[in-house]
Amino acid sequence: MSEKQKKEILIIIPAYNEEKNIGKVLDDLQQSPLGDQLDILVMNDASKDATGQVVLEHHCKVITHIFNLGYGSGLQVGYKYALRHGYSYVIQMDADGQHDVCNVEKIYRELVTADEAGKTPDIVLGSRFTEGWEAYPTSFVKKLAYLMFRFLIRIGTGKKITDPTTGLQGLSRRAFGFYALYNHFDDKYPDANMIMQMMLLGYRVKEIPAVMHVRTEGVSMHSGLKPIVYMFRMTFSIIAVWLREKLYHVDEEVRE
Repeated sequence: MSEKQKKEILIIIPAYNEEKNIGKVLDDLQQSPLGDQLDILVMNDASKDATGQVVLEHHCKVITHIFNLGYGSGLQVGYKYALRHGYSYVIQMDADGQHDVCNVEKIYRELVTADEAGKTPDIVLGSRFTEGWEAYPTSFVKKLAYLMFRFLIRIGTGKKITDPTTGLQGLSRRAFGFYALYNHFDDKYPDANMIMQMMLLGYRVKEIPAVMHVRTEGVSMHSGLKPIVYMFRMTFSIIAVWLREKLYHVDEEVRE
């Protein structure tokens, strides 16, 4: 890739059986104000439908897994790709249309804006639940999970995160470069546990309000009884991360 063609933002979109949704997401991204400043990479996780074909028709980059590896594995492959190809920022979003494309520019602006100390965020989270923002409909089980994860993050780091499971995130090269390393990222459900990890390691995490929509097509990966299993798995994972970083100092060399 020549310097003229090189772009600094990579949009990573994990996708599994999203042929009915991903076309509009890609259209909106390509027509967005940052359309000429970003590349789009779709991680097609062994979809059984025409997801991959829709992506190719939109002339976007796609990596297709032969076997279903899971949400986290798809993201980490994307981080490795971003690192190898010299991108400065990664913005990850879902393929189901729940994350409005207007959030991309907002997240990018936050990533490049320094605070009073002259430091920019390492991670920008798009939150569904920021105070004063429009209420986002969720099930009772999910609400319970959010409350639990918020509590654990608050106890473990002393800081408040309103939406610890958001899949809408912006990452600096420093952050996604760390995630790209072996054993630094959850290969299944990288949510509140990874936020806990990065905050304990001294990475700068900022949360901003985000515009979200309810899924209208397809099936969520947290459908049925999966949210209950997810809640228990994530709770134990958050505790394990706290022990790893706070008690055993496994990644102490990256602390600030």
